[in-house]
Amino acid sequence: MAIPRSLKWQLLSWVIPALLLSLGVGLWISTTLLDEQAEAAYDRSLAGVVRALDLNISTASGGLALEQPYRLLEFFQLTASGNVYYHVSTEDGLAEIGHPRLPLPHGPLQDGQLYFYNTTYLGNEPVRVATMARQLDLPSSESAPETAQRPSSHPATAPSRVIIQVAESMEGRHLFTQSILIRSIGRDVLVILLSAVLLVAGIIIALRPLNRLRNEMRRRHPDDLRPIDTQDIPAEVLPLVDAVNQHMARFSCQAEQQRQFLDDASHQLRTPLSVLRTQIGYALRENDPAETHEALRSMASGLDRAVRVTNQMLALARARDAGLQDRSAARSRFDLGLATEEAVRFLLANARARRLQYDLDLPDEPVMLAGDRLLVQEAIVNLIDNAIRYSPERGTVSISLSFEAACALVCIDDSGPGMGADDLAQAGVRFRRGAAGKGKSGAGLGLAIVRTIVEAHDGKLILQTSEQLGGLQARLVFPLG
Repeated sequence: MAIPRSLKWQLLSWVIPALLLSLGVGLWISTTLLDEQAEAAYDRSLAGVVRALDLNISTASGGLALEQPYRLLEFFQLTASGNVYYHVSTEDGLAEIGHPRLPLPHGPLQDGQLYFYNTTYLGNEPVRVATMARQLDLPSSESAPETAQRPSSHPATAPSRVIIQVAESMEGRHLFTQSILIRSIGRDVLVILLSAVLLVAGIIIALRPLNRLRNEMRRRHPDDLRPIDTQDIPAEVLPLVDAVNQHMARFSCQAEQQRQFLDDASHQLRTPLSVLRTQIGYALRENDPAETHEALRSMASGLDRAVRVTNQMLALARARDAGLQDRSAARSRFDLGLATEEAVRFLLANARARRLQYDLDLPDEPVMLAGDRLLVQEAIVNLIDNAIRYSPERGTVSISLSFEAACALVCIDDSGPGMGADDLAQAGVRFRRGAAGKGKSGAGLGLAIVRTIVEAHDGKLILQTSEQLGGLQARLVFPLG
């Protein structure tokens, strides 16, 4: 059997990897941006030195001269934290100043355009080079000022362009980037650890109401079906708790009805069984065949009553169980007209025994109802049986089925004594019989069974005086949805 996973560990198993992934992506992005920003900053410094050297180039002597800005180079070398190289030469290579053999970029050089690229100097030292080429400003032939204080080179022919190069070793850049990267990784690791601790603590605190709920349910007695207290329950768990409360309410109702059924059964069957036992003892002691036969007849009558009460109580319990079922569950559809006709035929012999006028009026089209066909037919049979038993001999019992406002109506009219106002008000109470039922067989469960069945089908039972026959009219109303 698979061990159920903890909700806490399921949350952590999803959140922690997502957090690590997001922080890893963030670290990679920040490292990339750091490299770009550091390189841009260093490139701006290189560009400044190239511009400064360009301003110190002179061709007034007819050749190439550079007033070396030693302070500028020393300051840049201190800032760069590495070796700095410069090279100024004519495009033809006949005049050059500074460190020789600095590599040129691939491809032609545009005038005034700065080029940045990585290469190696003297074959083994990685350097970052900034290169710019421009046209030389050649002096006029009329003047040639002295430039003895400047190092110069006098080519035989006047050059057309000068190339300025400044190179910086990459070691300083790498050390700077690595130090910042290490600090960033340390910061991110600290953030990850702190976030994990806060996340675990938050999940533990958030799941405390569930632990409280678990402990409360464990401490409860098996017969304690009170609703679960929803105070401090998280909103995500509240629907589950509500569903459990509804289930417990249904179970509590069912348990209560089972207890009521047992109480009713013990109350209603104890007396007939005691009487039956007494009659059996009397019959065993009696020697007169006539007295014995009379005792047996009394025993049969009592047994019939016990059987009727038992059947009605079972029907009542079955109807209540149908009312407790999920109303959203699919119910079978059946023809209410056919069910009513079968109920009428089932009691036809009883009606003929009392010489009743027994009428049935059904519509031409079928009346389809969703529900339990046997239970609905049980309700109709109970009402027709009551109408037959309470109607006088040669009286009338009329059964009809009709439509009214999207509802199906089953009406049972009889010519019996009917029911008084008090009896109508308390109709359907278990084991209660009206004034007209005194002296007649029965347990007072028929109308209770009918009302329970009808309510289980979202319908209603209406009892009133019959305008047609003067007795009682029992009307069953079922919605056709």
